[in-house]
Amino acid sequence: STDIGKYVYMVALLDRNEDLFYRFVMDNLDEMMPIIYTPTVGKGCQEFGHIFRRPRGLYVSRKNRGRVSEMLKNWPYDDVRIVVVTDGERILGLGDLGANGMGIPIGKLSLYTACAGIYPTQCMPVMLDCGTDNQELLDDPLYIGIQEPRLRGVEYDALIAEFMSAVQEKYPKACIQLEDFGNTNAFRILEAYRESACLFDDDIQGTAGVALAGFYSALNLTGDRLSDHKFLFLGAGEAGIGIGSLIVTGLMAEGLSEADARKKCWYVDSKGLVVSSRTGLAEHKLPFAHDHAPIQGLLEAVETLQPTAIIGVSGKPSTFTRPVVEAMARLNMRPIIFALSNPTSMAECTAEEAYTWTDGRAIFASGSPFDPVTYKGQTFLPGQGNNAYIFPGVGLGVVAAEAVRVTDEMFFVAAKTLAAQVTPEDYAQGRIFPELSRIREVSIAIAVDVAEVAFRRGLTDFERPADLVKHITSQMYDPAYKTYV
Repeated sequence: STDIGKYVYMVALLDRNEDLFYRFVMDNLDEMMPIIYTPTVGKGCQEFGHIFRRPRGLYVSRKNRGRVSEMLKNWPYDDVRIVVVTDGERILGLGDLGANGMGIPIGKLSLYTACAGIYPTQCMPVMLDCGTDNQELLDDPLYIGIQEPRLRGVEYDALIAEFMSAVQEKYPKACIQLEDFGNTNAFRILEAYRESACLFDDDIQGTAGVALAGFYSALNLTGDRLSDHKFLFLGAGEAGIGIGSLIVTGLMAEGLSEADARKKCWYVDSKGLVVSSRTGLAEHKLPFAHDHAPIQGLLEAVETLQPTAIIGVSGKPSTFTRPVVEAMARLNMRPIIFALSNPTSMAECTAEEAYTWTDGRAIFASGSPFDPVTYKGQTFLPGQGNNAYIFPGVGLGVVAAEAVRVTDEMFFVAAKTLAAQVTPEDYAQGRIFPELSRIREVSIAIAVDVAEVAFRRGLTDFERPADLVKHITSQMYDPAYKTYV
């Protein structure tokens, strides 16, 4: 009767009958995605050691240094194509959950199968157990991970390097998805390996893809171009910088210089507006640190900068306050309000708040689902800017093309393709993303366009099939049960 109870039930079903699990999830995606993924997976991770039934996935710790290749040889399947790996330091908006964060790779890979047809045997969830700085877990006798402070520095980097090398050696056709690493490590690992491995960071690039798709869809409601907008972010971590960087790509495609494109994106972090005069800025924030007088709060930033869109990626709930949202409504006929922090409890504002505080004029999207909102006789179906719209299709395209790299261009193309899947009926109901029930169809469209990038850019030795759609769909897993009368 509770969401966490349903989560436990579904994980148990996955353990004993994969075909039935995926058939049920695929036939009831609207209802089941919030159970097996956000927001319930967040609670599942918090309680992971307390609801543990059977092991699933590969756990690698500092104690396994020098033996990671040997450990991979024990994995029961030889044709792994998608590896989702985390170290559990920044699980959703919930912080350091250590080895309990294994629920995220398991959940992500279940969506690869349900939404894009990657075979379950081709998926490998991995937890790099590097300890935890969460004192509650260190004191919990049921915690499943190593009860030591987090591994840092040279030892941490060496474990990452050994893992990357081992995966590439054992599974040369695999795509590695980084998931829920802390900000500092996430940017470093992505930059260190993106040119030598088939790898991407979903929090940086996947979130960027789905957000940019939302903006392109919003343009159909505002009637203008991306370059007519100014974007203000609350939060300057992986998601925020990733979205801003992909927006810059979109703006440059409309003819802006890189410098002018970056000036369209502004950030407020825990210390106020990110400006060039601030000292001690993290390296990933520097490209978006503009020349401007310091500003302390979000409301002042909205009033001063007059953005057309605010994007919440802070992990801080209720930070899009009524004065902030009302200011956006005063400044814009169709204010764009994306409250993207997960899970639902961490959203910067609710769908109901966004619609009622803007007199029904907001173009709204959230990271986790909200119920429909009825305001002045009109029912709005809030858009869910869920990475599940992007990463399964990108992964399917990379796997189908046997690409050796994952590029930012692939996520830009995926964003354009996703936006093109939104129907007039969706727009009429206030939805700026397609219905979840169409997600396999959407994933195929994204996969085709991503694979085309791989072929066009010479990122594969695989010969392009004459019928790319048929090639992709023929590889997709579809658990079928016969009907007997």
